[in-house]
Amino acid sequence: MRKPMQGKTIAVTGGSRGIGAAIVHRLAQDGWLVACLSRKGLGVEEGKLSKTIAERIIPLACDVNSENSISEAFSQLAAITGRIDGLVNNAGIHQVARSSQMPGTVWDQVMQTNAKAVFTACREAHPYLIQQSQSVIINIGSFFDKIGVKSNLAYCASKAAVGAITRCLAVEWAAQGIRVVNVAPGYIDTELNREALQGPLGDYLDKRIPRKTPGTAQEVAALVAAMTREDMSFVTGETIYIDGGQAIAH
Repeated sequence: MRKPMQGKTIAVTGGSRGIGAAIVHRLAQDGWLVACLSRKGLGVEEGKLSKTIAERIIPLACDVNSENSISEAFSQLAAITGRIDGLVNNAGIHQVARSSQMPGTVWDQVMQTNAKAVFTACREAHPYLIQQSQSVIINIGSFFDKIGVKSNLAYCASKAAVGAITRCLAVEWAAQGIRVVNVAPGYIDTELNREALQGPLGDYLDKRIPRKTPGTAQEVAALVAAMTREDMSFVTGETIYIDGGQAIAH
């Protein structure tokens, strides 16, 4: 067990790489104690962290597809810091399959990780969040929740579910001082998809995104950080798109 730490605490699922790692770094930079939840439990695996930032990050093993694992991770975090003030549900998967040929197992896997795990994490965090006067949940959705995309039925449906989960919990938990916001990115350049974005997909996005380039993980992290601020207390239940205007461009 790590030595006790003090300060406002937030947990980020899928925090070891990509957008999640950028969110962990930005929140730590902003003064949060940040639990980086991942299956390996090794913390941020991308880039070099300064000593100051690294000292504010708490690596914890967590499989979001296991209710027991989520519960145990939050219990460990509360034992270390004495509190949990926020949660960022970032972990997710993306499976591509033609709808006419998609096995039910693919549907189940995507919905489990992208939707059910979000609900489970929110539910398991709830007893800790209600102990604070103000707390926040940021769900990471996708702009695919409002558009039709070939061979992406399961993913689109799962991200639409994230929006619904956000709205319902925001209404149900508002009186308990818990805000819930859905941050929905478009195409984001990360180490995980950079090679794909340099091929035909990159040429397509050059025509579809008004600014002609995908977003960055740091831009998503900046929006997430803004939504965690106490002076944003009247923002709840909303889906905030960060897609460079792609979904509305005509």
